[in-house]
Amino acid sequence: MDTLTLWQLAALAAASALVGFSKTAVSGANTISLAVFAAVLPARESTGVLLPILIAGDVLAVLAYRRHAHWPTLLRLFPAVAVGVVAGTLFMMWADDAAVRTSIGAILVLMAGVTVWRRRTGAGSGEPSADAGPPTAAERLKARSYGVLGGFTTMVANAGGPVMSLYLLSAGFRKLGFLGTSAWFFLIVNTSKVPFSVGLGLIDARSLLLDAGMLLFVLPGAWIGRSCVDRINQTLFERLVIGATVLGGLQLLLN
Repeated sequence: MDTLTLWQLAALAAASALVGFSKTAVSGANTISLAVFAAVLPARESTGVLLPILIAGDVLAVLAYRRHAHWPTLLRLFPAVAVGVVAGTLFMMWADDAAVRTSIGAILVLMAGVTVWRRRTGAGSGEPSADAGPPTAAERLKARSYGVLGGFTTMVANAGGPVMSLYLLSAGFRKLGFLGTSAWFFLIVNTSKVPFSVGLGLIDARSLLLDAGMLLFVLPGAWIGRSCVDRINQTLFERLVIGATVLGGLQLLLN
């Protein structure tokens, strides 16, 4: 981090702005930011640098969409996510960069394919309501599966965004409900990851110093995203989310 060139710093700044944009417009697009940080910095250490930037984006997203969260969905996900975060922490104790990239990239591409298939077959066509009845066994199983994968991927590579985006799309969330639920989910989950990242040595004084500079670019990115989101129709929104997921997954696999 002490020898970053001007071009590398510019790339990190652009990736930080994209974090803000993705949190307020196209969730899942920050997989591109993940890939940029992993290319400029050592992949393992890049996750610790990126985490505070993601939390800043989460705060801005909650301020913008806090009224649109679907809390029954969040409460159903959190226990499984906790299991995934613990599993991801154990994985990070021994995994090298190649293992991290390959496993996360494969999961993202696979789940994007599953989501496209579900949308074409008409599954998950209605957004859940706050007064809906108890979830079915299939819904509970899906929430647990996505929750564990989301917790694992967010701990290992801050790549939980695409996984949870695919879950919310498959559950039939519309744009504002999607963004509000996603915003609260990641603010809570990413904040809870901080002690684990500090314990693994991924967050330290040097990483926080770099974060202090990059945080300046999150705010304009979030403002652009909030300005654009009302102009994006639902079909385009879903295609952008899935496209960003596939792109991020392929980048991780090819690297």
